[in-house]
Amino acid sequence: MPGKEARMRHGRSAFLLLAVVVSSPVASSAQDGPLDYPQWRGVNRDGGAAAFVEPSTWPTQLTRRWQVETGLGYATPILVGEQVYTFGRIGDEEVVMALHAASGAVAWRTTYEAPFRDNPGTSRHGPGPKSTPLFYDGKLFTLGINGVVSALDASDGSLLWQKPAQTIEPLYATALSPVADEERVIFHLGGHDAGALTAFDANSGTVVWRWDGDGPAYASPMVAVLDGVRQIVTVTQRQIVGVDAESGTLLWERPFVSRSTNNSITPILDGGEVIVTGHDLGVTRFRPYRNGARWTTDTLWTTDEVSMFMSNPVLSGNTLYGMSHLRGGQFFALDASSGATLWRTEGREATNSAVVLAGDLLFLLNNDGDLVVARTNRTGFNQVTRYEVSASATWAQPAISGNRLLVKDESHVTLWTVE
Repeated sequence: MPGKEARMRHGRSAFLLLAVVVSSPVASSAQDGPLDYPQWRGVNRDGGAAAFVEPSTWPTQLTRRWQVETGLGYATPILVGEQVYTFGRIGDEEVVMALHAASGAVAWRTTYEAPFRDNPGTSRHGPGPKSTPLFYDGKLFTLGINGVVSALDASDGSLLWQKPAQTIEPLYATALSPVADEERVIFHLGGHDAGALTAFDANSGTVVWRWDGDGPAYASPMVAVLDGVRQIVTVTQRQIVGVDAESGTLLWERPFVSRSTNNSITPILDGGEVIVTGHDLGVTRFRPYRNGARWTTDTLWTTDEVSMFMSNPVLSGNTLYGMSHLRGGQFFALDASSGATLWRTEGREATNSAVVLAGDLLFLLNNDGDLVVARTNRTGFNQVTRYEVSASATWAQPAISGNRLLVKDESHVTLWTVE
């Protein structure tokens, strides 16, 4: 949809002054397994790293391969093949870039105008964007800070279709990351008290269905098969819902109102059950199921001993690991079957930590630029090592693929390797 609505600029860029190549090009690790990190929280949207292999000896420091200015915002850089895709803000424009993973050189750069409408709720965390791009079927899908939805050709950055900024937006601006389901891409659009979970045809941008039962939250939707039915499970402004993936029909709903209606945590799916958490809401596990012609949900357990504000947890076997916002930031482990607390650190670890699971390792990227590596352990916190990976704030989730760590700070993406 070129022209007035898009006002896009794209092309092969001579913007190489942004790339600071620090050392020799990086080769992919040779280990088996998928190396792509194509969307929010990885291939399965569960915080899992792509094919990381632990070194026999951890280095005293990580190797910085390159650093590129990609603009402001909290979007995770994603990796597909040997291409890194980034989403940020430079001035009044939102910028999508493709970088060569080996060198950081810019392959293409696409921009569109997106003036930021500041308000007291958004000023603390800047003008975004906060949504992580989605790579699907050779295309990139992005959600801008003002609700602009864009579909780009991932090979050259050309605009395939675009939807304009929303007339209303969430109190803290948009933050959720889109998900793909078959030939559809799903976004929750709109704003405070009014919005629609919307499925677009990935190729044309045509609206396939809309569910307008609640405004969007800041958590990202998941695709699940629950009791034999494929559905979109997502946290909204005031609820957690399951919506039929084919029709958009509401199947089930549960009240879920966090402090300041700031629902930010993506649901965890486990064996037909759902684990949810929110600001001062503790953690709850429940099971949605059909009861005759209707759906219902049964609470399996709940705990208020830990609670998560913006830090998404990970599930390793029968253990849930993460950072609770209580006591100034506590790393913790819960038994996922019972909700029993296995351990908690003393607190004051960080304001936020982005958690990635890599085998039996936890990568904990704190918002102060420290990367903590810990061993999964049901008896206590087991730190392996710690690195400084940024001098500025790191609120975005890192992307880990093979021995490569892509870290987004305030305005740059940096590639680190574990040698």
